[in-house]
Amino acid sequence: MTIHDIHPFAAGQPRRPLRRFRGRLPAPVTVWTTHGDAGPSGLTVSSIVVADGEPGEVIGLIDPASELFEDLLRTRRWAVSLLSDGDRLLADAMAGLAPAPGGPFRMGSWRDTAWGPVLAASPGWLGARLIDEPVEAGWSMLVRGVVESVEIDDAVAPVAYLRGNYRQL
Repeated sequence: MTIHDIHPFAAGQPRRPLRRFRGRLPAPVTVWTTHGDAGPSGLTVSSIVVADGEPGEVIGLIDPASELFEDLLRTRRWAVSLLSDGDRLLADAMAGLAPAPGGPFRMGSWRDTAWGPVLAASPGWLGARLIDEPVEAGWSMLVRGVVESVEIDDAVAPVAYLRGNYRQL
């Protein structure tokens, strides 16, 4: 895991116009997790689309150099946890932007599922299975999965990300 010397979405940094445009789109804050050979792996993912249907699908852009991507290709299953306002530090740690002594899975309470660990206090989570091989999309890999399980907790509000800042919803 790399801890970056600057926040990749920080305001005031010289950015390409497309990246600046993307930063103006409110984005969900999720953590994608799966079971790795050496334990759980996870990554903060904000480039995500959920398509309702029979079956429903989840699509996301994943860093191809991440441990999560390698483990996801092997297991072909993953969990997506929505984060709440109190999970900002966890989001940064899973993204490699903040230190996490002992690893980010020591932050918060997790419960295991068939798809991967889910944050116990999440506003909601889903379990997905890979249905197509990932394809390149910009500097990321587009991952597409069929949704096999969904749980919602309406008592907890999710958090969003906009122009380099978290926003409670």
